[in-house]
Amino acid sequence: MLRIVVSGANGRMGRALTALLTDTVDAQLVGATENPDSDYIGLDVGELAGVGKLGLDVVGTLEAAPKRIDVVIDFSSISSTLVNAEWCAKLGVPIVIGTTGLNESDLKRIELVSKKIPICMASNFSIGVNLIYRLVEIATVALKNDDVDIEVFEAHHKRKLDAPSGTALSLGQVIANSRGQELDEVADFNRKSQFEKRSPQSIGFSSIRGGDIVGNHTVFFAGEGELVEITHRASSRMAFARGALRASRWLIQQPPGIYDMEHVLEFS
Repeated sequence: MLRIVVSGANGRMGRALTALLTDTVDAQLVGATENPDSDYIGLDVGELAGVGKLGLDVVGTLEAAPKRIDVVIDFSSISSTLVNAEWCAKLGVPIVIGTTGLNESDLKRIELVSKKIPICMASNFSIGVNLIYRLVEIATVALKNDDVDIEVFEAHHKRKLDAPSGTALSLGQVIANSRGQELDEVADFNRKSQFEKRSPQSIGFSSIRGGDIVGNHTVFFAGEGELVEITHRASSRMAFARGALRASRWLIQQPPGIYDMEHVLEFS
């Protein structure tokens, strides 16, 4: 039985993971954490997730969680994720990280931690999204000698803070790598007040925030006389939760290092 602690228990992904784990045979939710200042500390995590009382209260730190832990799944905040990863390193507990928006300094801290424990990081744990990463790579390589303009579009719920999404940026990185480019040199995030032609090698990004959109991503390959679209639409966060659980099962068998969903799915 895989013993899991979920960090960020009252977030959308935290609640989805709680619901998933209550109905999973080979894995068990043994702990749930939230920000120590949160009003949810001390509440039953099952009631927060809408699956009924589980007899498991939300705590403020991993130190306050049960001591017998096989893996931590973290969908919290940047500051909490870094603290959690360093705590996991001290105890030798693998961690799955779904928090996005980490900067270069944050990633260096994660890299240091990965010398002691295995870490799986992904901007999106959906199996479908990780499949379109591969499809986008194939399309980019196939069309690299054609006069094709590439645009990345994403849409999410109105409460999502980062834009473009981590998944959109990952798609952009796949495209840039396939073209031999540096993403920060070719990414176009803002066309406001621009009165000039589109750069032929640029990668455009556009975002929508509204309602309760779970997550839509499309990459457009716009050529003369034809348009290729590669799209993924998520209708439920359960797709992400199942992917994170699959990553957890895989990660506990790995040596220290940083991994992603390509490794989990044996794409690389």
